[in-house]
Amino acid sequence: MTAPSSSPSSSSASSSPASSSSASSSSADPAERVDGRTARAERTRAAIVDAHLALIGEGDLRPTGERIAERAGVSLRALWTNFKDMETLFEASGARVLATYDEAFTPVPPDLPRAERIALYCRQRARLLQLIAAPARAAAMREPFSPQLRRNRQKHVERLREEVDVLFAAEFAGPDGATLRNAVMAASMWPAWSMLRDGLSLSATDAEAVMTRTITALLAAPD
Repeated sequence: MTAPSSSPSSSSASSSPASSSSASSSSADPAERVDGRTARAERTRAAIVDAHLALIGEGDLRPTGERIAERAGVSLRALWTNFKDMETLFEASGARVLATYDEAFTPVPPDLPRAERIALYCRQRARLLQLIAAPARAAAMREPFSPQLRRNRQKHVERLREEVDVLFAAEFAGPDGATLRNAVMAASMWPAWSMLRDGLSLSATDAEAVMTRTITALLAAPD
């Protein structure tokens, strides 16, 4: 709120440091209030995403808005004020999962011998796939009906494509390089991992061994 105006002469004569400080503080208040509201909104959004992913991690692969709001400690109205629908929540949760993936990822040096590259690649793929297992299972259930979840998956595909293009550039240099790349990717993505872990009931160690054997065979030098 602006202080009443005064004439130039009276203003210069009567203004004191205290009144100037008060006016300055008053003029900053609206921005501070906006910043405070923004910070609270960000905390609320983060709490909702935390709750969504926590419920999924505990096995509730299709948590309702009511369950998410309850877990986040917010009202249902606050949930839908911050996220207009489940698609926007899927976008935010997907970004969180991808950030977790990126933070855990370490590039494998592409100048190592092929067998070592394959072993390190498969070891890391197994670790990262286990890291995102719960949200990947939840997403697989809803992907056919959710454009946003399909976009989230495509971001993981792009990450993997960039990785293998660098790591196995020499092996993909031949005329069937595109087909070989697709085969390596298919053998080390979530659907294949899910089949090994859930379909065949393999341990993570045994599933990693199968992945390593498959990719070693794919990348074997032709006779």
